[in-house]
Amino acid sequence: MMMFGKISRQLCSLKKIPWSCDSRYFWEWLNTVFNKVDYERLRDVGPDRAASEWLLRCGAKVRYCGHQKWLHDYNTLPGSSIDRYKIQAIDATDSCIMDIGLDHMVGLEHVEKITLCKCHYIEDNCLQRLSQLENLQKSLLELEIIACGNVTDNGIIALRHFRNLKYLFLCDLPGVKDKEYLAQVLKTALPSLDLKLNLK
Repeated sequence: MMMFGKISRQLCSLKKIPWSCDSRYFWEWLNTVFNKVDYERLRDVGPDRAASEWLLRCGAKVRYCGHQKWLHDYNTLPGSSIDRYKIQAIDATDSCIMDIGLDHMVGLEHVEKITLCKCHYIEDNCLQRLSQLENLQKSLLELEIIACGNVTDNGIIALRHFRNLKYLFLCDLPGVKDKEYLAQVLKTALPSLDLKLNLK
């Protein structure tokens, strides 16, 4: 794939990395490369195809409208038809998606469910940014945020902007402190929300 050609060239030009602090720096650098938005590619193949490539590259899974099976292997992506495959659900469990890649989601108009589980790079600013995307404000019905250690009350409170959200599951978020207040804010903003909290 063309994207991997670009990544290979970037890998070849890699300078010295401080390996004395283990391989953290390398993986963070590599994950940043995987998240980088190729706006030319986005324009050429459309938002759903470009977002699919980004999500699978980062270890997430996608499910398309009208399909039951989840797609998780980058090499089995369907043909690049712009109109045929629309992302309906995203499972980002154990993926490396991060803030700089979120522009991939700007044009997605059919996403009804997102699962963010053990996403180490998901922070408050990511949730705040996602909640400001008009397309997701309209389409998103279900959201699960589980074991994302960098999420705090500030990120959760931003979720009130998902005006059509019907189901929200929050679990194992040590950075979230005032669950009663958050529940009150979310239920006031979204009266029909089914809110499930499993916070310590």
